[in-house]
Amino acid sequence: MEPPESTKLALEAAEEIILRWDSTASEDARDKMIFEGDRLEVDRYLHAVDHVQRSMSEVSIADDDQAKVNSAIQIAMARLEDEFRNILLNHTAPIETDSLTDPSSSTHSSISARNSVSTADFEDDGDEDKDDDEDELLKRGDSNNSVSYRSTSSIREIDLIPSDAVIDLRSIAERMINAGYLRECIQVYGSVRKSAVDSSFRRLGIEKLSIGDIQRLEWDQLEAKIRRWIRAAKVCIRIVFASEKKLCEQIFEGLGTAIDDACFMETVKGPAIQLFNFAEAISISRRSPEKLFKILDLHDALMDLIPDIDVVFESKSSESIRIQAAEILSRLAEAARGIMSEFENAVLREPSRVPVPGGTIHPLTRYVMNYISLISDYKQTLNELIVSKPSTGSRYSGDPTTPDMEFTELEGKTPLALHLIWIIVILQFNLDGKSKHYKDASLVHLFMMNNVHYIVQKVKGSPELREMIGDDYLKKLTGKFRQAATNYQRATWVRVLYCLRDEGLHVSGSFSSGVSKSALRERFKTFNAMFEEVHRTQATWLIPDSQLREELRISISEKLIPAYRSFLGRFRIHIESGKHPENYIKYSVEDLETAVLDFFEGYPVSQHHHLRRRSQ
Repeated sequence: MEPPESTKLALEAAEEIILRWDSTASEDARDKMIFEGDRLEVDRYLHAVDHVQRSMSEVSIADDDQAKVNSAIQIAMARLEDEFRNILLNHTAPIETDSLTDPSSSTHSSISARNSVSTADFEDDGDEDKDDDEDELLKRGDSNNSVSYRSTSSIREIDLIPSDAVIDLRSIAERMINAGYLRECIQVYGSVRKSAVDSSFRRLGIEKLSIGDIQRLEWDQLEAKIRRWIRAAKVCIRIVFASEKKLCEQIFEGLGTAIDDACFMETVKGPAIQLFNFAEAISISRRSPEKLFKILDLHDALMDLIPDIDVVFESKSSESIRIQAAEILSRLAEAARGIMSEFENAVLREPSRVPVPGGTIHPLTRYVMNYISLISDYKQTLNELIVSKPSTGSRYSGDPTTPDMEFTELEGKTPLALHLIWIIVILQFNLDGKSKHYKDASLVHLFMMNNVHYIVQKVKGSPELREMIGDDYLKKLTGKFRQAATNYQRATWVRVLYCLRDEGLHVSGSFSSGVSKSALRERFKTFNAMFEEVHRTQATWLIPDSQLREELRISISEKLIPAYRSFLGRFRIHIESGKHPENYIKYSVEDLETAVLDFFEGYPVSQHHHLRRRSQ
């Protein structure tokens, strides 16, 4: 049955419009784009396509006409594919992220004021992380784009393409899908939008590195890349990917089952894998203590992003992205726990045997205490990750400090707090072993005093660390360094003060003064020699803390000066009445008072600088 003449004429008119824009047959058609011209022509072309598409389903159409319809559809789809690509390209620009790539800005995760860590001594590098720039962009979206009404508290979708262009893209997509050109439509869309995402990645400093490439980098290079990744990941998930998802929905939603999601994954799956490969490489890299804090930063940033990842990648087809993110988070948590355990073992087994000069603070003590001070900054995260108590058992035999972990006042402490106390315990055990390498018993005690005092001061100086350690254990540490100070004084000054005793100086039955001048002269000579040796030696010893140094000097003076003054007062007459008294009473009380000020400064002094010979 032949179709009505009017229907045939309408079909021929539609085919004519389509052929007029056949870029393979017309140079004019190649140089122009329909959607860049008169809107009436756009509507005319789309109506023509619709008419031809409807004709395909009519059984009454002749075979010759069917061939023409099929040819027209192919020409139309090729044309619409070009138009689709052109509209996308004309309205595709990377999201403005200049504020995020400013090197003066950096980011921090859920815990405030993150401190970067130097692998040399774990002291602050002064780079306090900030995310003001990122938050500002997340709040306002891009200055050239409007923020979606669907934006959540963290996700900030922005309109990547103007609404009139979106309408045109949707009208083209609908016709291509109806004609069976879904795959071509998705491929064109994905290729253009993926290039836009790649451009945004470059602006954010996200490099195309394999997991192997990342693991081969030096750690100091990775530290900077981790900071950059944390900044970039927040923008990628909350703005870039979320906005791409929104655009897919605007163009494709309702045109077929999960077509919008297919286009979204075509666009972002590769970039998302590229983004998460970096975090994955860090999560499976070799563990070492200096990595802990950046791993925690990475963990916190990813933990903060997981709810947003679940929203942006909510569909079944994007499940692999959600799973990858969750697995990376789990591995980062395990890496943090493993590093804590390995750090404890490293503190226990730190092998240096060369005594530090002057009994000062050992580098290990500074390293460990700065390290655990930084750990306390991450207590919120670590309290969630560290759930088991330290295994103090019989890690090593003959440890005199292991009972520290059995104190009843440690009951109720969090597992993290117990780990930190345990680190301090094994640090003291290691230091006690190192102290045995000093040949002078007095220096053994001074070394322990310096180091335990430093531990106490670091705990007191960190409110978070002090809260976790607790005042009861802090009192025990304070008692230890004070006991070490007492032990030092006994080891040094008992022998010196013993010279100032009366015993052995009186001669019984003598008709003279009752004092043996020869014994007295010997006693003065012994005192002078012993004090000079202590002064010469201990001036080179060092107490870095000025308050502790002053307290110990005062304590020495309170014992030495009254004893010497009393001894001098009782016996000087017996020396001065004899020959060459200056050979025996070499120093005045003031000389000794001044000489004590030389102690523990860490450098040698001339014996005649303060210990001047007493003038007659």
